[in-house]
Amino acid sequence: MDKWPDNVPGKIYVDETCIDCMACQEAAPNFFKRNDEHGYSFVYKQPESEADLENCNEALEACPVGAIGDNNAD
Repeated sequence: MDKWPDNVPGKIYVDETCIDCMACQEAAPNFFKRNDEHGYSFVYKQPESEADLENCNEALEACPVGAIGDNNAD
């Protein structure tokens, strides 16, 4: 699935399967924001530490549709 263009480049991203449930924003508000105009979440800041990455992984696990990806692209 395609990543939203709002995502900052890096390991963590949100793709177009996002259903706007806001689970990622609740789990990791320092890394995920909502595009209010189009109704989806995206990554606005990449994790910089192991603790940050763990926080993002909590969001990944909380996503009910698997719209959050974790790879080494970008």
